[in-house]
This record gives sequence, structure tokens and C-alpha cells, in this order.
Amino acid sequence: MPVSDLELINAWKQVLTLSNMKSGDNVTVLTSSNTHPQTLATAMIAAGMLGAVVNRLDLPPVNAEKAHSRDSLAYLGTTPLTGNRSAIAALKESDLVLDLMTLLFSPEQHEILASGTKILLAVEPPEVLVRLVPTAMDRERVRTAAALIENAREMRVVSDAGTDLRCALGDFPAISEYGFVDVPGRWDHWPSGFVLTWPNEGGSEGTIVLDRGDILLPQKSYVTEPVRLTIKSGYCVAIEGGVDAALLRDYMESFRDPEAYAMSHIGWGLQPRSRWSTLALYDREQTIGMDARAYEGNFLCSLGPNNEAGGSRTTACHIDIPVRNCTVMLDGRDVVRQGKVLDQEILKGICHAQ
Repeated sequence: MPVSDLELINAWKQVLTLSNMKSGDNVTVLTSSNTHPQTLATAMIAAGMLGAVVNRLDLPPVNAEKAHSRDSLAYLGTTPLTGNRSAIAALKESDLVLDLMTLLFSPEQHEILASGTKILLAVEPPEVLVRLVPTAMDRERVRTAAALIENAREMRVVSDAGTDLRCALGDFPAISEYGFVDVPGRWDHWPSGFVLTWPNEGGSEGTIVLDRGDILLPQKSYVTEPVRLTIKSGYCVAIEGGVDAALLRDYMESFRDPEAYAMSHIGWGLQPRSRWSTLALYDREQTIGMDARAYEGNFLCSLGPNNEAGGSRTTACHIDIPVRNCTVMLDGRDVVRQGKVLDQEILKGICHAQ
């Protein structure tokens, strides 16, 4: 169903309040040609109602000749901020940037965050934003899971489909994505609700088997037959299966970059209001698939860059893979069991025992 302006304004007000936006703060809304007009208009109204000094910075799109689709995550090369010193300066002078364009994995984003500016990404359709407005409880759940990762030295993931993956941990931080930016220099994405980290360089070994119904992003497609990924020394060295495997191989080969095959972030979904099935209800160009990334109990693994966590690996190719029905273990203890997140009180007990 369409969303009324009033519903979306109220959603923005909740997110901005959770993000500790204060009267008098400088808020810059970053837009481009694909920004949803209702999301833009209601964001500016909500920020203004809460007393912010609101600016809009509109930048032209880039990478059209290189990207394989209109999805903003299909090519992570240069951004409209690359070499744009005046735009970067304006964003660094802002207390809060509402990114309705997508700066993810860009060095310019890291520079802006380092100045203390907060950045909140919001590019999903309005009805998804309203359904998945973040809460303080989302933050608590994700932070509890992040504390478990911070204290662990190995993540092992298994499934009845054949997944058996071991990832050494400890060199990279745990990242909590709960949908709002409540401290200076924080980045987050509305909607979200998951925890992630990156394996140590070269520290991943094993097999990931994608079963029917698992999801490939940015392809935004459900796997129709099993795909087997072989991981050795931190890289995917084989992608085997039928048509789905061939499509994935062809897409990744087009980047001509060996770093595209490196293990990137790993973690699990914690958002009970996100649904595995939602992707089937949208045209591929309407959404970037945040329901798929965040639905509760998925094992979210990926291939590509690690610079978001402070690593040195950059690549324009990034594959996100939410996998169903997995058991995720940290140092031998289950945190997700066959696609079901353990009770929050059990997770807190594990965290306190470490």
C-alpha cells in the first residue's frame, strides 16, 4: 500500500530523535537523480520540524557506463563525491547527513565520518522504511550480538545443505547496524537490524552451499538450484552448480578483479520485522533488498571489499548472500541454530560468561 506523507514524516521524526538530532543541528540531505521524491520531501520536513538547519546537496550520477544494473550496490567504484572538494567540505561541516544517494564503501564517506559527521543511509521504498522504523530494542539486540563477536576468535557455520565454513576472527571489529546514528562519526542504514564482522585476512576455509530459496544480491534473485562456493585461504576459488552458478561467475568475472572473490563481511540477521519473502514482491529496480539482508536468523556472508572495516581491500564488485537454515557458532557455541536466533537472554548469558 502507498504511504501517506504523515506516516513517513512521523517515521523520520522517530529515526532523527533516536539519532540524537538536536534543534540547531546542521542537516544535509544528499540526493541524486534516483532519490525517491517522497522520502526526500518528508525527510526535509521532519528535520525542519525538529529545529534543524536543513540543506539539500544534489549530485549527478556516475558509473553508468560500468555498472550492470541501476542498483546502487552493483558497482562500488567512484562516487559523485570523488574529487568533489566543495561537496565533501559541506558534508564535513554538517552534524548529520541523510544519504538518499548511496556512498557505501567510498573513501569519501570514511573521510566525512572521521570529521565527526553522522551519516544515515535511507534508499529503500517508503513502505519498507515505515514498516521497518528502528527502535531502541533493535539497538539492544544487535549490540548484544556484537559483543559476542568481539569476544570470539572463530565463527563456524554449518547447514544440512552442506555448508561448513570456518572463519578466524579478531583482526576486524564487530559492526552493529540497527538503523540510526546516535553517536558522532557513526554510519548506519535505515532499515537494517543485523550484526557483522570481517574474517581475518586469509583466515576463511571451507564450503558455502546455497540451497533453493537462498538469495543473491545485487542480483536480487532466489537461488533455484544448489550453488557450491569453495573457500580457501580467504578467497572463493570455485563457484559450482547450474545456471545460478554460471550467472554469478559471469557477473563476477566481468570486473576482472581477483579481490572480488575475497571473503568480505559475515554475520547474521536480527530483524524480526524483515521477511525472507519480501524480495519476491518487488520489481528488481524498486529495492536494494534490505529485507533479505536483515531478516532474523539468516547467515549473511559476502564477497568483496573490507575497507568499510578499516581494511585495505577495495573492489567495485560486492556480493551479499543471505543464507537460510544455518547454524552459526562462535568459539563452538551456537548463536543461531538452524536459522533460529537463540533467545536474547541466552545470548546475554553467553556474553557475560566470556
